[in-house]
Amino acid sequence: MLFLNRLLGYFSVDMGIDLGTANTLVCVRGEGIVLNEPSVVAVKRGTNKVLMNGLAVWQAAKDMLGKTPAGIEAIRPMKEGRIADFDITEAMLSYFVRKVHNRTYGVRPRIVIAVPSGITTVEKQAVYNSAERAGARQVFLIEEPRAAGIGAWLPIEEPQACMIVDIGGGTTEIAVLSLADIVSSKSLRIAGDKLDEAIVQHMKRLHNLHVGEQTAERIKISIGSVYELEEEKTLEVKGQDATTGLPRGCMVTSQEIREALKEPIGRICVAIREVLEKTPPELSADLVDSGLTLCGGGALLRGINSVIEEAVGLPVKTATDPLACVALGTGIFLEHLDKYASILESSNDSD
Repeated sequence: MLFLNRLLGYFSVDMGIDLGTANTLVCVRGEGIVLNEPSVVAVKRGTNKVLMNGLAVWQAAKDMLGKTPAGIEAIRPMKEGRIADFDITEAMLSYFVRKVHNRTYGVRPRIVIAVPSGITTVEKQAVYNSAERAGARQVFLIEEPRAAGIGAWLPIEEPQACMIVDIGGGTTEIAVLSLADIVSSKSLRIAGDKLDEAIVQHMKRLHNLHVGEQTAERIKISIGSVYELEEEKTLEVKGQDATTGLPRGCMVTSQEIREALKEPIGRICVAIREVLEKTPPELSADLVDSGLTLCGGGALLRGINSVIEEAVGLPVKTATDPLACVALGTGIFLEHLDKYASILESSNDSD
């Protein structure tokens, strides 16, 4: 069967997928990242009918969040790293698979999908079912921190500790890896979305201004920081006055956004310490020198390295391509299924 799968692989575009809360990335063997699109779908309100009349509608779905007319709704089918809407997730996966596979004939692709380390058996089955109905011949699951470690080129197969902290859109995945296995880990439902929520609440509380999640994300990217900056930043933010309901703008500083983000970032630091406390002493010793590696969109937050270094007392580095680590890891995993046979989780293990 292994030989047959290799043979079939020549006639299909097998792919690795980072099915993220904020963005979905697809990696193809020998080509790298071939797709990076928001995990947002535009549907006909009240029907869950996906609007597929033209690619522009799909690609603009994220821009439609909070701005849709009465007949259209922009939905994020992934919440906190989990499938919140199975039908829409399946439609989204089908779209991505068809776009990358780009064939109306031949062998269906094998797909590797990265999932949170804390995912339940029921949630795993939901991912399998969605991917198979989306057109996969066979589906493999890999935990996000393991995929991130592979994609960040950490020596996770060696008998030494590697630590990865993946701050994504819906979850923060924290894990210590050794011999290609997860030694200790934690999947925390505090990540990019929670940081955006903290900014939304801050704007309402301090400025009496309602802003949407897209505006909050723009604030985070433009002036957000979690450590004192050499030169503090300001940004004009526009929204809706919470009292009058009228449009209004105000100036926001990086200092106040830093204060707004202190609580969720603090909880991530606590979770990192908890994973370290569960790590065996010999592996903990390895981390004194190797430290931990950050990836995911949260790794780009100003000052995050310094905050974590002070919190846990270990050196912190950012992966070379933090946004693509998980997707690249699924691609590498797909190329070396034989090597990773002992840790494979497949929708069809008999294959």
